[in-house]
Amino acid sequence: MTGNSDPDFWQKARTHLVRYGGAFAPVIAESARGNYFTDADGRRILDFTSGQMSAILGHSHPDIVAVARKFIGELDHLYSTVLSRPVVDLAALIAEISPGKLDRVLLVSTGGESNEAALRMAKLVTGRHEIVAMSRSWHGVTGGAASATYSSSRRGYGPTQPGALVLPAPDSYRSRFADQSGAYDWRGELEFGFDLIDRQSTGALAACIVEPILSSGGVLEPPEGYVAALAEKCRERGMQLIFDEAQTGLGRTGHLFACERDGVVPEYLTLSKTLGAGLPLAAMLTTPEIEDVAAERGFLFYTTHASDPLPAAVGLKVIEVILRDRLTERASQLGDRLKAGLLALQQRYDCIGDVRGRGLLLGLDLVKDRRTRAPDPDLAQRVARECLELGMMTSVVRGGFGIFRIAPPLTIDAGEIDLGLEIFDRALARAVH
Repeated sequence: MTGNSDPDFWQKARTHLVRYGGAFAPVIAESARGNYFTDADGRRILDFTSGQMSAILGHSHPDIVAVARKFIGELDHLYSTVLSRPVVDLAALIAEISPGKLDRVLLVSTGGESNEAALRMAKLVTGRHEIVAMSRSWHGVTGGAASATYSSSRRGYGPTQPGALVLPAPDSYRSRFADQSGAYDWRGELEFGFDLIDRQSTGALAACIVEPILSSGGVLEPPEGYVAALAEKCRERGMQLIFDEAQTGLGRTGHLFACERDGVVPEYLTLSKTLGAGLPLAAMLTTPEIEDVAAERGFLFYTTHASDPLPAAVGLKVIEVILRDRLTERASQLGDRLKAGLLALQQRYDCIGDVRGRGLLLGLDLVKDRRTRAPDPDLAQRVARECLELGMMTSVVRGGFGIFRIAPPLTIDAGEIDLGLEIFDRALARAVH
């Protein structure tokens, strides 16, 4: 064994792996436990990304390990029309804890699938096909989800699905809309956006899909009042509203569901990532009234792993642990500590233009100049490399911005928050000088 520099490993990787999302990190992961993973050099690396923003309980959580071991040996996978107790119990639990009357649940594997299901059902139920999404959105890479994704991955793939329309994302830091005092005029921006939607629409508006916080778009947090105003615009047009809570759901933002802060209940809500705590599990929620109409019209979303018992059993345990250990409150409290530390770094480093987000989903926006707010993606990549060298995994969002998406597991402790801040401090100092 030659550690992270193992030439045979990297030769096989170069020869046989499809490059699906940029360069691979220059480490070989050997194991993961708690809020760290260990690389082939024996280094413990603090995971400030929760894996792919999914390991909300950290890695190899003992309760999750126990359930996975039990069900892999007893009840793993079935024909998709054969039901099991974990599937029905998870659907019932999700319905119980979700806002409003989102009492019908479809269990699938990925966030892209759950968004596809919501979009497909909205089109069937409304009889229309136009889908509105935000200009910095990320909803998936398949068909309808890709057509509603604007933060990247659009060039070179040919036409999107017909009826893909876009609203300006609510970016309070860089918006071109400002009132006479210079404050962000989100109402004016929203009015302008829907004026454009109305002009583009052929009269077939079906749904609007949004993330309550646009995570992959740069941790863009809509101002209070924005989501309610957006929902009203949708109601006026007979559009159904879909909330994609893949990254914000199940406690990360300090609410069990991020939309609860805004007091808005959508027609559909999708979950993934956090629901499986690292295992492939996703859900699409809707109301009985909508699902009844869809069923009458022959709704079809038949996938190989719909209603699989093993991931459903894991999802049940994930929600149990989040509620039992009060991890939503923990995310709020430790998020305040993390945000305060990042704001303190902002006072010391002129390259930090903005700190934003809620709970344990925060954005650190690096700029070339605070006055112009010009993003500095090259600096962000240097800082990310220094962080990894110093023992912490981080995530820089795509799209030409220098924005870190900071999303550690909800099981992180205060000492690990402080360690992460210390590593950011040292990495910034190295990268800037």
